[in-house]
This record gives sequence, structure tokens and C-alpha cells, in this order.
Amino acid sequence: MRTARIARLGLRAVASLVVLAAVAVGLPQSSVAPTDAVLVKAAEARGLDIGKDVVWILAVGSDARPGEDMTRTRGDALQLVGINTRTGAASAVGVPRDAWVPIPGHGSNRVNAALYFGGPRLLGQTVGNLVGVQPHYVFVTRFPFFEDLVDRIGGITVRNPRPFSDVNLKDDGFEQGKIHLNGYDAMAFARIRKTLPGGDFDRSANQQIVLRGIQQKVRQQQHKPGFIARGVLEVIKKTSTDLAPSELFRLAQAVAAVDPGKVTTCVVPGAIGNVGGASVVLPNTATARRYGDEMRKDATIQRC
Repeated sequence: MRTARIARLGLRAVASLVVLAAVAVGLPQSSVAPTDAVLVKAAEARGLDIGKDVVWILAVGSDARPGEDMTRTRGDALQLVGINTRTGAASAVGVPRDAWVPIPGHGSNRVNAALYFGGPRLLGQTVGNLVGVQPHYVFVTRFPFFEDLVDRIGGITVRNPRPFSDVNLKDDGFEQGKIHLNGYDAMAFARIRKTLPGGDFDRSANQQIVLRGIQQKVRQQQHKPGFIARGVLEVIKKTSTDLAPSELFRLAQAVAAVDPGKVTTCVVPGAIGNVGGASVVLPNTATARRYGDEMRKDATIQRC
């Protein structure tokens, strides 16, 4: 049993993949198919009221293979994001994909199995129960969508805290320090787990590092005239969603207003355990709930 490292990333950390989808895919001539991204309201979602609400978004990277329904497979990346539309503060909590948690109506299982059992809304409810904050929106994407996004903004630059590699995803590996990632490399950086010292915990932290790099790149372009509007139009064309265009636009505005100096990201800590012969993460539910309690009112976390 071991307790994994908790990641805290400040300054210019990302609000969420949905932000990037709503803004960055505004680049012309995207080739991403509509089935490569889904944005839905959660079961208890209400209308977005800019200036009055903290907005909660669960961003999910689906592990779907070609031909599989990405909303009914296991989630590979889970980040619960809160955006304070009044102050510009934001926080993100990473949930290790192998966290063993109760899934409403399905007993206990790895948290990412909730997507397989009941789709985006059940996954949102499951993560919300763990942290104590229910998301208003759930955004699910395939990794090709993510790779295309990164490539279309010209790649990203990140600061890697440790060298690591993976024989299947990135045999030549990633050097420590400041590195540039194209779309494929960003995907590999966010997915590698087995060779990291903290396993699932470090992978979740790496996902936040990648999102931080994307957000930095997007911020360089967000003030261009019509950039957000074009991004929303692209989301409408290329994403399956039950949101009205006006709500998509308000959501993009909320994200664009995030102050990068007021962002905190943490990963739910825990220990490695064994259930039925399978290795799982036993999350520290008390800490997860503390994050939720701190985030709930103003989307800030005092400490990881």
C-alpha cells in the first residue's frame, strides 16, 4: 500500500477540456467527426447564469476503440472543473480512473466503469458523489479529437517534472523540463501510467499539465475578434450536444474569463489496493470531500 503524490499546479492551469473545445476548435476546416465529442447537461443541471454561478464541468477522455460508442466505454481521463463566473477563479480535481467507488445502481467498481454502465450522466453523478459536487455538464471526447485539437493550435509547451517513457505509447520517452508536444505526444503524455512512480495519480497530474499547456496556447488567441463565436459554431457543427447555442456561447465566455493566477488543481489521493485480484485505487474519500467542500462556494481550494 502506498500513498500517492498530490499534484498542485498554479498559474495558467487549465479550466477544462470543454473550454478548449469551445474555443480552440474554432480553427477552420476541422476534420473531426461529430461522434468524437459529446457535451451534455447533467441530470440536475440548470441554466448558466454568468456572474452568479459557479459552473461545474466533468471533462472525460473516453477509452473507446474505433467503432465503439465512446459514451458507453470506460473513461480514461477524469477532471472535475469548477469555474467561478464572478471572480475568475477556477479549480480542477483529477480523479484516478481506477478509483474504487460506489456507482449508483451498480454496486462498487472502478469509477470509469460508470461511463460503460450508464453513459456520461451516470459518470458525472458518480464523480460528483465522490467529491461532493455534482457537475452541471459532462464533456466526453475521443483521443483523436484531443490530438487534432492540439495539432490545430500548433502544439503545446509543458514543463515535465520527471523523465518517463512507455514501450507502447512513447518508446523514446519524454525528457524532464520544458518540452514541446504535438497532438500525439500530448495524448501519450496524458495516458502513460505504468512507468510513472505514482501510477494512476501521476497520470492524472500529467493530464492537468497537458491541459495547462493547451490553455496557455489558447489564451494567446482568445482575444482575436470573433474567436469565441467561431469556436462555438464549430462545437455546434462537430459535437453532439443538448445545449442551445446561446448556452454554449455563455459557457465559452465563462471559461475565457478565468484568471490563470486564480487556478488550483489537485488529484484525489489514496492508496493502491486489490479487489477480486485486480489492482485498484482506494481513494481518500475524506480528502475528496474536503476538496468539494472548499470548491463548492467559490471554486477555490486552499490546499491539496
